[in-house]
Amino acid sequence: MTVAPIRWGILGTGNIAGRFTEDLLRLPDHSVVAVGSRSPRSAEVFAGRHGLPRGYGSYAELAADDELDVVYVATPHNVHHSAARTCLEAGRAVLVEKPFTVSAAEAHDLIMLARERKLFAMEAMWTRFNPVIARLRRLIGDGAIGQVQAVYADFAVNFPYDPQHRVWAPELAGGALLDLGVYPVSFAWMLLGPPDQAHAVLSAAPTGVDANTAIVLGYPSGAVAMLHCGLRADSPQTATVIGTTGRIQVAAPFWRTDSLTLLRDGLPPETFSETPVGHGYTYQAAEVAARLRAGDLESPLVPLDETHDILRLLDSLRRSPS
Repeated sequence: MTVAPIRWGILGTGNIAGRFTEDLLRLPDHSVVAVGSRSPRSAEVFAGRHGLPRGYGSYAELAADDELDVVYVATPHNVHHSAARTCLEAGRAVLVEKPFTVSAAEAHDLIMLARERKLFAMEAMWTRFNPVIARLRRLIGDGAIGQVQAVYADFAVNFPYDPQHRVWAPELAGGALLDLGVYPVSFAWMLLGPPDQAHAVLSAAPTGVDANTAIVLGYPSGAVAMLHCGLRADSPQTATVIGTTGRIQVAAPFWRTDSLTLLRDGLPPETFSETPVGHGYTYQAAEVAARLRAGDLESPLVPLDETHDILRLLDSLRRSPS
């Protein structure tokens, strides 16, 4: 029995928009109908490159296309809120690239609007849909390493300093926490839930954004998370989950991993691996399709309230003394 394809619009024409579109085109039950950009020429070029039927020279025109089931918002962070709001107001479901917005207040506004309009919305935290990460959750849920005591995760990249580049520019919502830190924070939250203690040490760039940040989170269970993100040096980009009877090491890059190793007391190591399909975005696209077909307004793997609360935590961490 065949099902009608989920019809996507792509809002934005940058690298991540291109990679996501390429992954959508790998899936038989998805179609990419149109792209929208603030530049008609950019939309035309993107549509031609990917064989899309339509390219729009404004976000509003894309949002007004009644043949779209959902819009993927792939703009820079500082535009996520306004672009997603344009889509929701036009009656379009949205998948919004991480971070969902640049503040908890903006996230709250979009969440309330989506719920008011009864429209699906989700942050594109693609790591949570990775099959190896799904295996990780099952292993921990099954007690494979006992009670989790600590989570380590890091994501730092050596970006050449350029005050005009989005990661260094405060007006473009730059900084390590929003661009990279959301991954290790979301990873720890996925495994341990909301922390009851949060501390950060931030090293600021000349532009004022956080450039090298350490985070320690504490939990009611007694577990802790030690996280790092930065813009000045390349880190291993691995993650480790430590339990009372063993540990799990997630291979780099943990946010797009293809394997993990289970190390248990008195037992030989066990490695689980799976090569991601395409660029690795296909799994979250499949989740969006499943939720839309079921009539759900959000995904249990990336709940909207959790997205809001993680941004509230990031808000508080950015206010930490540097």
